[in-house]
Amino acid sequence: MPSPFANAKKQIDAVVDILAEYYPDKSKFRKVIESIKTPQKVFKRNLSIRTDNGKAKKFMAFRSQHNDARGPFKGGIRFHSEVTEDEVKALSTWMSIKCAVVGIPYGGGKGGIIVDPQKLSESELEQLSKKYAEFIAPFVGPWKDVPAPDVNTGEREMAWMLEAFEKKNGKHEPATFTGKPLALGGSLGRTEATGQGGAYILSAYADHQGLIAEKTTVAVQGFGNVGYWFSKIANDLGYLIVAVSDSSGGIYNSKGLDIEKLSELKEKYGSLKEIAERFKSKYKFIENEELIALKVDILAPAALENSINEKNVNGVKAKTIIELANGPTTPEAEEVLLSKKAHVLPDVLCNAGGVTVSYFEWVQNLHGYRWSKAKVNKDLKRIMDAAFEEVHKISHQKKISYRKAAYVLAVKRIIDAMMLRGRV
Repeated sequence: MPSPFANAKKQIDAVVDILAEYYPDKSKFRKVIESIKTPQKVFKRNLSIRTDNGKAKKFMAFRSQHNDARGPFKGGIRFHSEVTEDEVKALSTWMSIKCAVVGIPYGGGKGGIIVDPQKLSESELEQLSKKYAEFIAPFVGPWKDVPAPDVNTGEREMAWMLEAFEKKNGKHEPATFTGKPLALGGSLGRTEATGQGGAYILSAYADHQGLIAEKTTVAVQGFGNVGYWFSKIANDLGYLIVAVSDSSGGIYNSKGLDIEKLSELKEKYGSLKEIAERFKSKYKFIENEELIALKVDILAPAALENSINEKNVNGVKAKTIIELANGPTTPEAEEVLLSKKAHVLPDVLCNAGGVTVSYFEWVQNLHGYRWSKAKVNKDLKRIMDAAFEEVHKISHQKKISYRKAAYVLAVKRIIDAMMLRGRV
């Protein structure tokens, strides 16, 4: 299977010929494109903590800074046993694209630690989070690089990191991290932002396609923060969520699922598989691969990378893919989907709600002011709707896929910023 970073570079390569039409100086254009395909800086270090039993333990940590022509680097920090340097480079590239697609003034960054957080105590996780913040402290800050939560991290870890960063620097700088608790400068609406942004994209797309929400079936792979909020908000908008899944498997009901009730049950019983076993008359248990192959109108992968790949793509029956995870569809799988006349709404558009509300949090911190939730939601919808319209327009005009259209829009914005700065 191709590496995530190889995929990221392929996606840029796929729009080079279209972008070349905008730039008469081909030599300068080629140099800028090659620069965009490589992160500006990648930092890595072994972090050492003292475990609860007194032993020293080391964890490899990374931070990739892709391109800051449009503004400070921006991107999450993930704690996962399968984090690699290749992965964080890919994710930082996608963050540059994502920020440019929605027009917020950032470049891409991404960080991670190779760790299974389930195997650490809370005090060990706090140590590790603070060690990571000390590691990145020299090259992050409100106008340098603004980290945020990602896989297996949240407002708790951001609070720990903010404390370590501010202690090291000797001053308050809450705008250095986003996704913080409200009490430490977090924003209203941040928790649900990624899923909510995806639901706004679904709604904008449905308007163009003439889809009626109540007659549109949706399957969501992943029932963490993003999958839950997308499912709930899409459900509230009238869409029929017929299947959701977590790492244990999925639950299916052709008449639709009560997402809030499912979330309560999952909190109580721990997994969707356990819920299906306890309430067999109400929920049908399905494997994750079965969910991907369901006959639904919309398939929304909200788990990890490469969920839709060469091995399972031929079984996909959905005519529309809403990518909520980062890189859930391999380029080879997307070619198959496009040949079947399916639409793939790309991650760099669909999951940009999170970084957009992170941007709102950053702005609020810089101004020392808090917005109402109504303002956050209104501005998020405005930005997501505008981004979809621009991507849809390019897709229609150039007769290209939504992903290629998003990349044309984003990479052109990055190229223009680099050329204006004389970075050639």
